[in-house]
Amino acid sequence: LKEALANGVESAIKTLGKKDGFMGDSLVRIPLPDSLKMVEKTARDLGQGQYVDQFISTMNHAAEEAVPEAAELLGESIRKMSVEDAAKILNGPDDAATQYFQKVSRTQLAERFKPIIQKATNQFGVTSAYKSLVAQSAPVLDNPMLGSFIPTDALDVDQYVTNKTLDGLFKYIALEEKSIRENPAARTTDLLKKVFAGQ
Repeated sequence: LKEALANGVESAIKTLGKKDGFMGDSLVRIPLPDSLKMVEKTARDLGQGQYVDQFISTMNHAAEEAVPEAAELLGESIRKMSVEDAAKILNGPDDAATQYFQKVSRTQLAERFKPIIQKATNQFGVTSAYKSLVAQSAPVLDNPMLGSFIPTDALDVDQYVTNKTLDGLFKYIALEEKSIRENPAARTTDLLKKVFAGQ
């Protein structure tokens, strides 16, 4: 089972952690936060859509840079898995392993991802300028009369991208897990075939 999970994790990371792994995949592509959709519409109506596109591209490429960092932590989660955990996963729902990974590693992954995402978004003009604007507006936004009306995802773009990166990664791990459970051809070794045939 650990071998199966390691294969699934490796495949998910390899798929997403490459150029256009997020940007080129509608299943996981990171859009602007919902709270900025009106800004997007206005910008496109005014012929400034290229800045919106750059913003979206930067967020997705930041996610692609962060994902490979997951390999070590998820590998450690697999190695530390108990026999009881393995039994629950083997006999659980199609995404039982993905739920296990979310439970034991999501917080740590977020801590690893966010600095990488911050660095990537700071390097590009449009996201860097947006973050500077938010920082300069902090005294106003801290006002309880106003700040409560402004969604968090509009204020902390790095946290938003971090959350979306994790969502995309776990979505792909779930797909890999489902494939291994349902598709004998995805069981790439004799050991995998034996384990899942015995369910």
